[in-house]
Amino acid sequence: TFGRKPVYLTAITIFLIATAWCAVASSIGSFIAARAFCGLGAGGVSSMGMIISSDLVHLRYRGIYQSYINLFLGIGGCLGLACGGFLCDLIGWRGAFYIQLPFLFIYLILVAVVTPPSLGLDEGQPGLPWSRLAKGQKMTLGQMLKKVDFLGSLILVTGMTALVIGLNLGGNVLGWSHPLVISSLIGFVIMACIFVPYEKSVPRAVMPIAFLTEDPRASMVFGNFFASLSINTMMFNTPLFFQAVKLTSPTESGLKLVASTLAVTLSSVATGFTMAWTQNPKPIILLGGVCLLLGGCTAVSMNVDTPGIVAMVSISLTSLGQGFSYPALMISILATSDKKDLAVASTTLGLWRNMGSVLGVAISSLIFQNVLVRGLEISVTEPNKDEIIELVRKSVHAIAELDSLHRSQGKFSSNLGILIQV
Repeated sequence: TFGRKPVYLTAITIFLIATAWCAVASSIGSFIAARAFCGLGAGGVSSMGMIISSDLVHLRYRGIYQSYINLFLGIGGCLGLACGGFLCDLIGWRGAFYIQLPFLFIYLILVAVVTPPSLGLDEGQPGLPWSRLAKGQKMTLGQMLKKVDFLGSLILVTGMTALVIGLNLGGNVLGWSHPLVISSLIGFVIMACIFVPYEKSVPRAVMPIAFLTEDPRASMVFGNFFASLSINTMMFNTPLFFQAVKLTSPTESGLKLVASTLAVTLSSVATGFTMAWTQNPKPIILLGGVCLLLGGCTAVSMNVDTPGIVAMVSISLTSLGQGFSYPALMISILATSDKKDLAVASTTLGLWRNMGSVLGVAISSLIFQNVLVRGLEISVTEPNKDEIIELVRKSVHAIAELDSLHRSQGKFSSNLGILIQV
């Protein structure tokens, strides 16, 4: 509706301001709100990167550029995990946000300078986007805003938020029978029932239903969703495994993800050049799926006795699958879409990838927290049982410190020893 440049600049600006807000947040509520706006900006940044690449690069060479995008996405994600703990240890969590601001500001200036202002707009009069001709008719800013599917976006976000709240609170913070949990899950079902028929009637739907019902694009979208769910389940819980099971520091935990960075780097680059050469993404998509499956199977087998190098290799299989799957799926959905649908094809795939990311964290947290509480209820028999369980859920390192205190006082508890071994 507005072209590429204004939306891209707006997304980066939101990301920049929200990152600064994270750094200065004075309460957990303020910090959570700041992170939400960070996600708003980051979603726009990642989507616009894919869309602009589709605009400027011929499909034959799109795989190479998509590999570059996913290469830096993978490196950034893994290094964020690896360096995040180090930065928190070195300069504090506020400093970890402050240090991003100069880079984001440079990014904003570069985009303002190099992005063509007419990119993505119909040919028309020079000037600001709303003074251009859209489909042969001169339109005001208000008329163009009416073309944006704000209501569809609101229904989608409301439904996803309700689902995540229900999954995160149910059996963890609140019981499954709690009114808030039940109403959240019912709200998600209602929003889903409203969303589908509404999107069918909108000219420029935020998520065209045809992309979810017609193969081969529907299979690509849902395959991308489950791949993202798998990848983010692994990436979210890996630092927890190293810190809670192996009792490593945040810095050490982050450094163990270097192998994952190398894996996603090599597979992303190899995928792009292979697709440009063979013009056939199907074998690469299958290879990515196999790597994701193997990564999940090996992760299930890890425990406190698993050597660190074995754990690193197991986790790297998932990153290898990410590098193979993401570029190949993106090229496939673009190759099967009309030119007028390239932007919405990119964002639909990105939307379901983001939903997979959110649900990967939510569902894995749901399973982990409920299994942990049940295991602790069985294992802990101390008089101050509830206090110990709450302490374990907050920090296994705190339990290790409590164990050291008990040892120094000659009060070592067998229950604490069992907890640390578990």
